[in-house]
Amino acid sequence: MTDEEFLGLPYRPNAGLMLVNAAGNVFVGKRLDTEGHAWQMPQGGIDKGEDPEAAALRELEEETGIAAGLVEIMAVSKGWITYDFPPEVAAKLWKNRAGRPRFRGQKQRWFLMRFKGVDADVNIATAHPEFEDWKWMPPAALPAHIVPFKRGIYEQVLAEFAAYLTRFSR
Repeated sequence: MTDEEFLGLPYRPNAGLMLVNAAGNVFVGKRLDTEGHAWQMPQGGIDKGEDPEAAALRELEEETGIAAGLVEIMAVSKGWITYDFPPEVAAKLWKNRAGRPRFRGQKQRWFLMRFKGVDADVNIATAHPEFEDWKWMPPAALPAHIVPFKRGIYEQVLAEFAAYLTRFSR
């Protein structure tokens, strides 16, 4: 696939979740399908016809076991935030019938959620687990622990939600 063909592919609609506990730390999970220390916040595809908020709450439960009643949505990103997959990642994900990538990357709507539960409410051993481990991380530490091609997204999300994040640390 040429660069021009790759850049002509659409972005996959996706919901991202920044889940913050009472101490002001952010939930991150260590991906099962990636070697090394690939931590990320929960995220997942938005199904055709699905509302982004509904997708975010569905993904929250699918990836963390946390029920929607245990969170409060504090903010939503103003618009879609996009990122491109590295070609080697795109080649592995979401192939069409010809075995070629269907998406050049993802466009994400981000949701800042306040976690109202306790750590025992987290269960990453879900029906289709994505994480092998999880922890709470200070927001400023996120970009250094994320796979390099997603760092820009995380920096944008942190900047957009900065005013809200300061409320958690008071």
